[in-house]
Amino acid sequence: MTLKNASILVIDDDTDVLTAVRLLLKTEVKDVVTEKNPQMLQTLLSARKFDVILLDMNFTSSINTGNEGLFWLRKIKELKSDAAVIMITAYGDVDLAVRSLKDGAADFVVKPWHNDRLIGTIKEVLKKREGSGSSERTTDNTTIIGNELLGESETMQAIFYKIEKLGPTDANILVLGENGTGKDLIAKAIHQHSLRADKPFVKVDVGALTDSLFESELFGHKKGAFTDAREDRAGRFESANGGTIFLDEIGNISLQQQAKLLSVLQNRTVTRLGSNTPVPVDVRLVCATNLPIAELANETRFRKDLIYRINTVEIIMPPLRKRGKDIMLLAKHFNNMYCRKYMKPQLPFDASAIDKLMTYPFPGNVRELQYTIERAVIMAEGEELTAADLLFSPIEFATAANDEPDEMKLSNIEKNTILKVIEKHNGNITRAARELGLTRTALYRRLSKYDI
Repeated sequence: MTLKNASILVIDDDTDVLTAVRLLLKTEVKDVVTEKNPQMLQTLLSARKFDVILLDMNFTSSINTGNEGLFWLRKIKELKSDAAVIMITAYGDVDLAVRSLKDGAADFVVKPWHNDRLIGTIKEVLKKREGSGSSERTTDNTTIIGNELLGESETMQAIFYKIEKLGPTDANILVLGENGTGKDLIAKAIHQHSLRADKPFVKVDVGALTDSLFESELFGHKKGAFTDAREDRAGRFESANGGTIFLDEIGNISLQQQAKLLSVLQNRTVTRLGSNTPVPVDVRLVCATNLPIAELANETRFRKDLIYRINTVEIIMPPLRKRGKDIMLLAKHFNNMYCRKYMKPQLPFDASAIDKLMTYPFPGNVRELQYTIERAVIMAEGEELTAADLLFSPIEFATAANDEPDEMKLSNIEKNTILKVIEKHNGNITRAARELGLTRTALYRRLSKYDI
């Protein structure tokens, strides 16, 4: 169906939104009907047929506050309407909007939207509806964003969808997750999907900057501002003007540094050291930290007003151990990459290698997996990668041992792995030792050590 032949229903309790959408669509579609009260849905859907319904996520009612959109989405489905439903949401409700896709919504748009993108979204939904014959969202099996960020798991698909929807906005993004999960790749993907994609992407590890370097690095300096300032120098904010600035390890900056950063974000200007002249900057801000949000909420450690400023929407990168089938997807990707790099023939994983990868907890996350596969490809002597080729770094275990619960400690992981492999081979020590990459004698020593 073409946009010109479509009938659109818009449900939103904001009169300004209804007016704006009606003015935008009245020359683009067959007809557009607007309604403030969602309780009129049954009457409207009984009286006529609509091709697309634009439905707000929040209404000023007492129905499950914050989830009204999901409530009315279910009502539309109960009324057997075959209209495709597009949810209208604010930045803070993106997680709910993603959930609405599982409940049958076709898509969602984030306020404030660009008119071209809203019309494009409606066109795409109409196209999918025509092809599928229903309003159910067709699943996109895309597993990669850009050239590096891969994932087939449900959690990663939700993140990809967030990137796609949030990218074109100017919302400030806070990326949370353990070290090695790929937070910097999320930041790059957001930039690539933004309207600033052809502008600079500037990354700064702010956690590594001393107080003396913080202002100079971020905001720039004038010649003579301090001993080594031999010439004028633009800071990272000026370098990122028009584009995106990515502040990594934001949770590690001091309260004094936070105050200076907050001033820049509020005023949208920077003042170089040694100057009194503010310079306007227009940047999209993406921040990342490995600290849990609860620690950032501690005002003795992090200013709450800065948290609100940098965290319009948060994206939480899951640890690799919780990404299921993504482990082998990434392992094969790194395997192919390093076989090409080191000019080796393809080295497929045998069953023992796959089992070892899938049972290992990866305290170092994707970064540890990448280095493990690189070492394996370099050192492999056979035509396949086996469990014996996969040597995990003791450095990651040493770091994780102080942070993980008892079941994640090295000794317990080793004991549990041995038990699983022995059980898998029905007590055959020779086969178990071969899969674990150990000699029979070494395996017997471990059995004695763990009293197995």
